[in-house]
This record gives sequence, C-alpha cells and structure tokens, in this order.
Amino acid sequence: MRRKRTLLLTSLATVAALGTAWFALPASASAATASLRTVSDWGTGWQDEVVVSNAGTSAMTSWKVEFDLPAGATVGSFWDARMAADGSHRTFTNSSWNGAVPVGGKVTFGFVGAGGQPVNCTLNGRPCGGGETTVPAPTVTSLAPAVTATPTRTAAPAPTAAPTTTAEPAKPAATTVAPKEKLLPVTVTNKTGRGDAVHLYVLGVNLDTGKLGYVDKAGTFTAWTGGAAVPVSAPDVSIPGPATGASTTIRVPRNISGRLYFSFGRKLDFRLTTNGVVQPAPWAGGDPNHDILFDWSEFTVNASGLWLNSSQVDMFAVPHIVSVTGGSGVTSATGEVRANGRQRVIDAVKASPAFAKSVVTRADGTVLRVLAPGKAADAGLMSATYLDSYIASAWAAYARKDLIVTPFTDRPDVRYVGRTNGDVMSFTDGGGRTVASFTKPSTANVWGCDGALGAPNDQVVGPIARTLCAALQRTTLGRLDVQPSGTAADFYQGDPANLYAKVIHRNMVDGKAYAFAFDDVLNQESLVHDGDPRTAAITFTPF
Repeated sequence: MRRKRTLLLTSLATVAALGTAWFALPASASAATASLRTVSDWGTGWQDEVVVSNAGTSAMTSWKVEFDLPAGATVGSFWDARMAADGSHRTFTNSSWNGAVPVGGKVTFGFVGAGGQPVNCTLNGRPCGGGETTVPAPTVTSLAPAVTATPTRTAAPAPTAAPTTTAEPAKPAATTVAPKEKLLPVTVTNKTGRGDAVHLYVLGVNLDTGKLGYVDKAGTFTAWTGGAAVPVSAPDVSIPGPATGASTTIRVPRNISGRLYFSFGRKLDFRLTTNGVVQPAPWAGGDPNHDILFDWSEFTVNASGLWLNSSQVDMFAVPHIVSVTGGSGVTSATGEVRANGRQRVIDAVKASPAFAKSVVTRADGTVLRVLAPGKAADAGLMSATYLDSYIASAWAAYARKDLIVTPFTDRPDVRYVGRTNGDVMSFTDGGGRTVASFTKPSTANVWGCDGALGAPNDQVVGPIARTLCAALQRTTLGRLDVQPSGTAADFYQGDPANLYAKVIHRNMVDGKAYAFAFDDVLNQESLVHDGDPRTAAITFTPF
C-alpha cells in the first residue's frame, strides 16, 4: 500500500524529508567537494544522495567517491554511478556519461542502504569537504518516529499502474449519493459472531503539519505529546467498537494517513518516544501485544481521494472487507476472505515444515495470527535463508540473457534492460546508459523489499526495485524474462516459494491481497480507491 513506500506510523517519508540532514565541511574555493544527504529514512533502511560539485578552476574529467560503512551496514541498489565493494569500503566512480563536470557544475548519484550511515568520505582521494584531514562521521537526524515494526507501504497510488477495484457482489450500487462532508465517515461493522469486546484506534500523521497523532470518534486529530527516550505508555485513545451484528461510525479528517487498528477482547498497548509512537509488533520478543487478537487497515485520505487497504504485509489475523462509496454512488470493495478461508490459510501453513511455526496460538487455543515470512524469520520461527537458493538461481540466469523491465503499464515505451555481472545486476535505458544497479539480495531483503531491493521514491530506480521484488516474491524472476508479467497462475510456482502469499491470495474472493510490500505490482493488491469518497467501511467477516 506502502508500504512504501512508506506507512506514516512506522517510517514517514514526508516526516523524514522534513528531517533531512546534509553533511559537507566548508569547501575550499579551489577544490571539488562532495556532500551527502539522507533523502529518506524508514527505520530499516535509508536513501542517500551525493552531490559532487566542481568549485575548482578547471573542468573535471572523472570523479571517485569513497567511504566506509559501519559494522553491519550495507548498500543495496545504486544509480548514476559504478560501485566497487571491498569489505566495508565502498568506491563509487562516474559512469561513462557523467564523469565530465565543468567549473561550477554538479553531478548527483544515489544509493539505498541499511544500518549506520557512511563515514570517512573522500572525493578523488581528498576529504569530501575539501580539507586535508579525514572527514568525521556525520550525524544524520530524522523526524521519523522510533519504531519496532518494519515499514509497510502507504495507501497511495502505485507507480506501476492505477489500482483496480472490484465491486462487492453482495452490495448493489447506492441509489442515493451521500453528501460530501468535511470529515469522512468510516463505518466499522462486526459480523464475526464473536463475543469479544472490540476496540478501535485511528493513528496517523496530519499531512498538513507532519505531526503524528490520533483521531477520536468525532474526527478530532490530536498530536502525541509526552514521549521519552525510553518509551512510555501512551494515553488510552481507543474508541469503543461494535458488538457482533452491530456497527460503529467514526469520522476521519481528510488530510491524514495512517492505520485503523482493531483489537478483540483486550486493548492494545502503544508506547511513545520522543520522536513518535511505537506500534504493536507481536513478532518481537517481549512485545506486550503478543497475546492480543488484533489487526489493522491502512489508509490515506487527501485532496486526491481515499486509498484504503487490508494489509497482510506483516501478518494475517482478522479477515475484513474494505470498501468505499464515491460521489457516483458506486461502492468498491475488496479483502473478502472465502468461507472458512482463514482456517484454510492456517491449515496450509501448519502443514508446511518450513512455515508451520509462523502460526501463533494463544494459551487458550485461539489462533492469533499467521506471521509473514520476514517477521517469522526475524522471530527465529523459520529459516533466515529460505529463499537463498532460488535467489541465486534467478540472479544468475541473467548473466546469459536479458531481463526486460517495463514498470509502467501506462508508459510501455519506458523499458530497461538488465544483466548480471557477478552479484550485481545493472539496468540500461534506451540510450544504453546504466541507470540502476542492484547487488544480489538476501532472503530478508526479498521478504522486506528493502536493503538491496530498497526502492527510492523516484521514477527509475524505485519502479525497477519494486518490479524485482515482486518477481522474486512470486518466483517468476528467471522464468519470465519480461517483468512485470504473468498471471496468478504463474505466481509462486518456483521452489522454494512464498507459501504465505500463495495461500492468502488463493483464499480471497477476488484473489487480491497485500501479502508483501509491493503486491500492488500487476494490481494484485487488496486496495480500494475513490477520488471523491463520500463514505468508507471496514467489515469484519466470520471466523
């Protein structure tokens, strides 16, 4: 949804942009300099940009930027440069087309990484700031909140194509169009048949101010206050939810992005830090929400309309339908699980020795959730190298043949050609210029669509990264040499494959789900959108 990329409660792109930090020492008037800034930081990764500036008296014909990475840090995708790795040392050199930098000119390149930020930067062997001593490690700040969860994507328009939606068969188009209100009514209906008390939470970011906060039932947004370096308990901002067979309507401001949480039986435990809110992360050891049955939907509502999705990126727990009715009176809905579909997913996952431990059951026998593979691996419940053999095979396939990536369905003329050389896959554009390169990802990078597959918010590297991650998740990379491509019948046919995503999609009425971060590639996502939303709804179905 994304999500990016990026859900605003876990790592907010707009907030992170406000906290962007540059580092560049005072430049000598007679030397070239390089400056690096963090474009965005989403907690588990970041995107950096380097600007090489020629402040000298003669034109440059080439450049070389080098730096060291702290222990555990990595660089994945990169663009507009060539990269060489030697242990923790990285060397970036110009491509054939951007080595010449005239006096007063600038050249920019970028990369996506994880862990600590680069240190000891040099340009052509001299400190990046133009001095004679080693550049100290920069301090990069960000306004993104401290979190324990991996970021998911916002309910924002997918760059690969406009999302498609499916009208819920059981609901005919509205005959009376609701008036447009300042606050968007969202009706939550409980059809579970369960007797548990339901608690609702609307958390997100105010897109006008960039502040993180919560929304009450009447639609008032309040920014969080009172956080500390050591997380402290957040105030109880729950909204009483509907009993089975009933509905509750809440109102949401029209310029907010975030999550609507719902828990059964017990209230959720949120914590505040100095930078934001720590969300429930039941896959993490010691999380106080581990034994609570809960789930969430993700949304963005702004001047361009409403995007609302049911997310299974982190876990599959409470089956629910998301829907929106627009000014035309038409209702679009998705996310409906087939009859007994939740149990079918649980049974299929339990039957697999590789995935079985990702089914989490409470002491009273209640199945709380099925963890997505990345979360299960993080918790030590499945192999951290599960996909490695497939990734190696798929990556190596393109040492012998071309991979064609056409990431925009509305722009078929945009075409990139990929080839691998060792562990690096590089893509060229129609003019033969190398525009993006990716180091071979790990299993964790594929599960999270991050690290080596980190997708910056641009129109070249990000769309290619999204395409690669979706193809690896669906095991079509190496088999289908034009990406994105294929249908549901082609997906998850490799070995090993993502059983979690496979069985969730199989048990959706319309086949749509958000089983991983970029499941919107080829419109496989459980997302509804309307440019003129009048009402929205979330319906819990029986389980």
